[in-house]
Amino acid sequence: MAKKIDLLICNSSNLVTLSCNGKPKAGKELQDLSIIKNGAVAVQNGLILETGTTRDLLKKYKNAKNIVDAENCLVMPGFVDCHTHTVFAGTREYELGMKISGATYLDILKAGGGIYSTVNASKESTKSELTKLAAERLDSMLQHGTTTVEIKSGYGLDYDTEKKILKVIRLLKKTHPVEIVSTYLGAHTIPKETSREDYVEMMLNKALPDFKHLAEYCDIFTEEGAFNIEETERILKRAKALGYKLKIHAGQFNDLGAAGLASRLGAVSADHLEFVSLEELNIMKKHGTAAVLMPGVPFFLMNGKYPDARQMITNGNIVALSTDFNPGSCPTYSMQMVIALACYQMKMSPEEAITASIANAAYAVDRLATIGSLEDGKKADILVMKISEPSHIPYYFGANLVSKTFKSGKLAAKF
Repeated sequence: MAKKIDLLICNSSNLVTLSCNGKPKAGKELQDLSIIKNGAVAVQNGLILETGTTRDLLKKYKNAKNIVDAENCLVMPGFVDCHTHTVFAGTREYELGMKISGATYLDILKAGGGIYSTVNASKESTKSELTKLAAERLDSMLQHGTTTVEIKSGYGLDYDTEKKILKVIRLLKKTHPVEIVSTYLGAHTIPKETSREDYVEMMLNKALPDFKHLAEYCDIFTEEGAFNIEETERILKRAKALGYKLKIHAGQFNDLGAAGLASRLGAVSADHLEFVSLEELNIMKKHGTAAVLMPGVPFFLMNGKYPDARQMITNGNIVALSTDFNPGSCPTYSMQMVIALACYQMKMSPEEAITASIANAAYAVDRLATIGSLEDGKKADILVMKISEPSHIPYYFGANLVSKTFKSGKLAAKF
């Protein structure tokens, strides 16, 4: 007798399961998408019940409450955007002309522009205004196939505004269909109105203890003009002692040894890594720290310096991809575009880039046990794409190829 379940998605050209048995993929494993030809996926109570061929599952679950015919399209897990700065006011499109004229990110920052204009706008905005802006951005991400998003604070640079931003993130976690991972990034840069020493002390002794209930992760931007290695070590050790999981912005413009430091302290990921030594990569590999690469940043900054993904893959590092969505260095909602850039600019294969944007990205936010693949018992975060082959994602670059987005088995976006 056919079983009655909530949802059956069938008749895919290829079902990308990304089966990983709870472990991230490295080296040649990144090529394995674990595809089922003409596959189907059964969903019950928001979770994956079973995957298999359409023939087998349609026979078994022909009485499903909802049967979705994929019409020979690609079916795959939802994207995981594991590094974003989604909550802010104050976009910076006016900086594009400055960048085209040759100004670098640090040039704009040192001139008093860049992040400070966003910080000022975020301070002046109400919680309601920030929530509305961020919800609209999350809607766009969902439409582009992203079902899980990590969101950092960092556009407050004072206690009250950082707390306001973290409260917005908490509210969005409760009200938006996208799954959200929260991160405290008070250590984004030094605010103008206070001394470096006073700001670091405020984070160590007030913000970090007070914000633990609002954030799962603590992150820090370690770079010339931002936070140095000594400050980084103090902040990360304090955060770890308080129970935060750790992340770090490392090696975006200079190799200061931050990735290795954070890895030794147990960081889940080190992000950016345009400049990173083989020694640090080996430390990351030893400690299981993911390398989160964001090729949209050098693309938008037009500096031509992309992370050496091939070296990292050959070295056996856990490589993940993310947008780094933010107003100053990568205002894109599309993980599909990130996959294309990873292929064209970092020489990753389509299979490697897809794995890095889903399974390994889930690992980079410590969610691989529940998302990142279509395996029994995991959340039913599923995309139906308007293509038939995985390689079509980077091939048709700049297009939104999503037809339907399911979050925990519920239709969340449709085109």
